[in-house]
Amino acid sequence: MTALALQNLDGMAEMAFCGNMLVVEPSGCVIWPEQKLLVVSDLHLEKGSSFAARKGVFMPPYDTQATLEMLATRILHWQPETVISLGDSFHDEDASLRLPNSYRQNLTQLMQGREWVWICGNHDPTPPENLGGTFAQEVHIGNLHFKHEPELEFRVGEIAGHLHPCAKIRQRGKNVRRRCVAGDGNRLILPAFGAFTGGLNVKDKAYRDLFDLERLTTWMLGRDNVYRISGKQLVY
Repeated sequence: MTALALQNLDGMAEMAFCGNMLVVEPSGCVIWPEQKLLVVSDLHLEKGSSFAARKGVFMPPYDTQATLEMLATRILHWQPETVISLGDSFHDEDASLRLPNSYRQNLTQLMQGREWVWICGNHDPTPPENLGGTFAQEVHIGNLHFKHEPELEFRVGEIAGHLHPCAKIRQRGKNVRRRCVAGDGNRLILPAFGAFTGGLNVKDKAYRDLFDLERLTTWMLGRDNVYRISGKQLVY
C-alpha cells in the first residue's frame, strides 16, 4: 500500500503513536498516511429522525447531510484506500433504513473503490442495511487496534470512540471548550464526527481509569487548527 502524500499539513497536527505517525485534522478524523487509512468515529447518522420517531423531539433534519458533506471533503482531500468508522455510525439500528435515497447514494459513492469498515457500536450493533462494506467488532492493522468502546483491559495501540471527548482550558479569563482527540501514548479516543453530537469533558470520571493522567495529552480541534494541550492544562 502506497503511503498518502503529506503535501499540506497547515492547521493539522502530526502525532507519534505506538511507533506510527498519525495526523489529526480539525474535522476530527485521524489519518494514518503509511496505511492510506482514514478513521472517524460516532457519525450518528439520522440522529434527528431518530429523535423525532422515538422521542417526539424534532431537531433540524440536516444532521446526516452535514455529516456526509464534511466526510466527503476529507475523503476527497486524502483519497484513502481504507475508511474505518469506529461505531455508532448510525444513531439506531433502523437508521440506515431511514436514509433518504440521496444520502444513500452519496454514501455509496464515498464507499466506491475503497475498503470501508463499519465497527459495531452500542447504537448500531448490527450491520447497516444494503450499504455494503465490512462489519466487524474490531479491526487490527499492524500494531494498532480499532474498536468502538474503550475498556479498562486493553491492548497497547487501541484507538476507540464512544465517549465523544472534549477538552476545556481557561485562557485569558475565559473558558474554551472544544472537541478533541485524547491519548496517553498507549490509547487514543477520537471525538464524535457527527454534526449534532455532544461531548464529554476528558476530566470527567468516565475517563479516570482509561488514561495515565500524567501522560494525558489532548489535541483540541479548532475551526481551522489543531492545538496540542497537555492534560495538566485542562479544567473541568
